[in-house]
Amino acid sequence: MGDAVQQFFAVKAKIAAAEREAGRDAGAVTLVAVSKTFDAADISPVIEAGQRVFGENRVQEAQGKWPALKETFADIELHLIGPLQSNKAKEAVALFDVIETVDREKIAVELAREIARQGRAPKLYVQVNTGSEPQKAGIEPRDAVAFVARCRAVHGLGIEGLMCIPPADENPGPHFALLEKLGTEASVTRLSMGMSGDYETAVAFGATSVRVGSAIFGSR
Repeated sequence: MGDAVQQFFAVKAKIAAAEREAGRDAGAVTLVAVSKTFDAADISPVIEAGQRVFGENRVQEAQGKWPALKETFADIELHLIGPLQSNKAKEAVALFDVIETVDREKIAVELAREIARQGRAPKLYVQVNTGSEPQKAGIEPRDAVAFVARCRAVHGLGIEGLMCIPPADENPGPHFALLEKLGTEASVTRLSMGMSGDYETAVAFGATSVRVGSAIFGSR
């Protein structure tokens, strides 16, 4: 059994333990295995071990490896977890099952157009910049609930969740708590939060999915 497969099972076990500790149902949290920068040969053993939900940062990179993998494994669910440029909306709607990084009006407009054109509707999350970091994508927390409402009412988008990436040098707990509060106010059912260093904490704060890359595949 390869390192990635062993680490995948270890992460699954830690998620299950965190669910129990938080008093949550077993299986309440979906593991999104972040496979960016790894090729099909690295990813395939983890798929064969049972993982079906994967995350990629870049549309172009995902286009290079996932269409063939999805043909082989029809039940793969692919998440876009990196920033989406409006000129890539067409490709993103065609390839991804979940787009977690809706964060501005222009993207909402382009996604609505492509969803109507292609007749394919990925699940959509709004990315919230919980730390208000100028260099980071995401909508400001104070604007998030109104933006979700506008996506639904103006653009006809079915926003199902919120996503955040807390500042690297801060305790993630308050950021996860903020996202959970905003999620309740925005009436969404999904919270994508927690990465390799803090996913167990995210489970305690109500994450419905965690995005784990290096703890499974190793450092890039």
